[in-house]
Amino acid sequence: MPYVVNENCIKCKYMDCVEVCPVDCFYEGENMLVIHPDECIDCGVCEPECPADAIKPDTEPGHEEWLGINAEYAKVWPNITAKKDGPADGKEWEGVAGKKKYFSPNGGSGD
Repeated sequence: MPYVVNENCIKCKYMDCVEVCPVDCFYEGENMLVIHPDECIDCGVCEPECPADAIKPDTEPGHEEWLGINAEYAKVWPNITAKKDGPADGKEWEGVAGKKKYFSPNGGSGD
């Protein structure tokens, strides 16, 4: 039961979760993070750290698609292990519905 990052992260991209992950399973995209499902040890410490409520167990209904997205992009985006500043307008995007259309397949800078 890995955890997944869902669309709530898009354009918010807070990185509080990266700081607490004991196995460094987060990968950075241009406007969101993903979790590598094969590296996640299901400890759950990242979930309460996310201010955007974007991290959920993959067993929650409706997260099947996000498990696939996390798995696909964790293979190509760079690993991130240290918290960085998120987007300047991240707070404005918090709680906005329907953000999947803003998803960018481009990788971030990683560590």
